[in-house]
Amino acid sequence: MKNSIKVERAKKNITQAELAKLAKVSRQTINAMELGKYVPSTVLALKLANIFETEVDKIFVLENQDWE
Repeated sequence: MKNSIKVERAKKNITQAELAKLAKVSRQTINAMELGKYVPSTVLALKLANIFETEVDKIFVLENQDWE
């Protein structure tokens, strides 16, 4: 699953640590998501969309291999 968390953070000019605090997760979780090593729960994806004031599908995009 691709995501644009890093881009969205840059738009808001916030660090991984600041985003982690807002989302109530660790900075390591934010880093893992940005690197594509962690797929968030639905609740976390919705929290991030709320923080970034956008829709979930604007941040997270399924890739073809995600369907297999």
